[in-house]
Amino acid sequence: MNQNKKILALVGGISKGSINQKLFKAMQEIAPHDYQLEQFDLSQIPFFSQDLEVDPPGLVNQLKEKIKEAHAILFITPEYNRSFPGVFKNAIDWASRPYGQSAWVGKRAGVMGASVGNIGTFGAQHHLRQVLAYLDMKVMGQPEFYLNASHAFDDQGKLMDVKIKELMINYWKSFDRFIYE
Repeated sequence: MNQNKKILALVGGISKGSINQKLFKAMQEIAPHDYQLEQFDLSQIPFFSQDLEVDPPGLVNQLKEKIKEAHAILFITPEYNRSFPGVFKNAIDWASRPYGQSAWVGKRAGVMGASVGNIGTFGAQHHLRQVLAYLDMKVMGQPEFYLNASHAFDDQGKLMDVKIKELMINYWKSFDRFIYE
């Protein structure tokens, strides 16, 4: 196995107590020992403006560097109105510009998410996958991971459900094979 596999996690839940942040922490805890799962905070990136794309703000340059350094990207998304959150769209737009200089091209990606709804984040993930495909990313198709997290975490944010943990371990195994196929 390769050493120091860098996975960049982008988490669309930026609110205090976000269940997607809890999902990220749980994924980080069970990540294979040779993985480095690092999150980039999307909450401070300014709104995209074509006026600034040639000389973007420092955080945007940092994001693009992290994307380029990563072996793969793990998108962890909540669902808002059957779509992914605006912080994702903003980060996606910044890192894809200027035209012809996208940091996303050819990157492998996984998509997962949690909500308290019965269908997890199906709508958000489906919409996000469409955008990532357009950006020429290679997105893992199976297994899909839609978590109804209404009873998955305790008050401290620790994952309590053993079956969910097993699904997450299997997701890691599949993601590992997908990244290096």
